Amino acid sequence: MIALVLALLLAAQEVAAPPAQADAPVATAEPARRADPAQSPPPPPLPTGAPSDDYGLVGWCLGVLEGYLAQHDRVMPDVTRIETTYRRPGSSLADDLKVYADLQAQGRTHMKVFTAALQAAEKASLSSLRPRGEAAIAKGRAVWAPAANLPTRSVAQQWMGWTLPQVCPAAAERLTASAALMGVAFDPAAEVLAPPAPPPAASREPVAEPVPEAPLAAPAPDSAPALRESPGPQ
Repeated sequence: MIALVLALLLAAQEVAAPPAQADAPVATAEPARRADPAQSPPPPPLPTGAPSDDYGLVGWCLGVLEGYLAQHDRVMPDVTRIETTYRRPGSSLADDLKVYADLQAQGRTHMKVFTAALQAAEKASLSSLRPRGEAAIAKGRAVWAPAANLPTRSVAQQWMGWTLPQVCPAAAERLTASAALMGVAFDPAAEVLAPPAPPPAASREPVAEPVPEAPLAAPAPDSAPALRESPGPQ
């Protein structure tokens, strides 16, 4: 009996061990989701009161830029006084004043671009756009009309901080490109917009009522200047 048990034990040891189980398949992770393509930044907002269509917007930009440029001779003595009185350490008065001269030159360049874009749209249109363009220009120019009834020092402070809205050059570029695509509709007899002449100072409408004094806040780059009287530096 004992011999039989020993024989069975020896036979069991000779049985090959079962092969090791193959490694369980590794659970593969879900493929990474493709990252959303980088979204382009939203376009800058329209200035308050500006038309939403490119033709009207470019006309408005032309008018508001014309109003800005027209203030130069009036405000520069106060601008020079302010820049002279409140100097930044290590800054150059000549360099700072040159900035305003450069802005004037850049503004005149933009005026030519805006005028050319309006003229291109007029030529490409089968219907006259001139009345709508003139209305948009007048609306933009009116942004600076209250300056006639404000102290020069207040106008100078806000003039120093004003910049052309970012939407203006882009709208002029789109308008010119659209007019080129419509070239087949060019009408040589179509009336085109001529560079508008600034209105005489006497024709500016007076402000209905004076605006209470408030601390000066530099206008945002993409908004029209909220012209108002402010204490400012004397």
